[in-house]
Amino acid sequence: MIDVYTDATPNGLKVSIGLEELGLSYNVHRVFLGGEQLTPEFTELNPNNKIPVLVDDGLVVSESGAILIYLAEKTGKLLPKDPKARIKTIEMVMFQMASIGPMMGQLIVFRGPWQNKAPEVSNRYFKEVSRLFGVLNKRLEGNEYLAGSEYTIADIALLPWIRSAQLFPFLQDLPLAANANLNAWLERVMARPAVQKGLTIPEPFPPEKQFQGFIKATVGLGDLHA
Repeated sequence: MIDVYTDATPNGLKVSIGLEELGLSYNVHRVFLGGEQLTPEFTELNPNNKIPVLVDDGLVVSESGAILIYLAEKTGKLLPKDPKARIKTIEMVMFQMASIGPMMGQLIVFRGPWQNKAPEVSNRYFKEVSRLFGVLNKRLEGNEYLAGSEYTIADIALLPWIRSAQLFPFLQDLPLAANANLNAWLERVMARPAVQKGLTIPEPFPPEKQFQGFIKATVGLGDLHA
């Protein structure tokens, strides 16, 4: 049985969606990011103290992109076997990990917990995320999905992050609607039953507690990394 240690964050939800799409059985261990990620038990699983973490028959895998690749290879699904299509899928997973995730994450931090007190910093991330939305929009020209004609872990990796532009009020000025291909892609993948279920796993903590955890875990603002 697979065990997944996670929270209802974009990176955590990527793994939940992947597990649901692949039809795998798993146990969910919800981690409160206000401190539970620093316990000795969790630190033994991931010394970087980040969710998600997946444990499968004694194998511990951290980093959400690596987990998606592992699950796809384990099942032979959601990662094309053709070498060219396979590497384009992995390329887009890396694009999420290296570009969309860090840039949107910083935008969320500076507009959310920091309440846009450094607007010149927030604007730097807003402009970069807006540019990256345009890159994805271009990738989707003539393609149903981000790595081509096939739904893959690339779509799963990017979905919760792009969805954040609709979810958080302080991100709703991002140019999602202006990038028609990207907007249509989001509607298309959000309609998948496994996506809809995966987005509910784990159940988020009450909004006040979820935000409290976010504040405490924010380096330079919260007290967890003082």
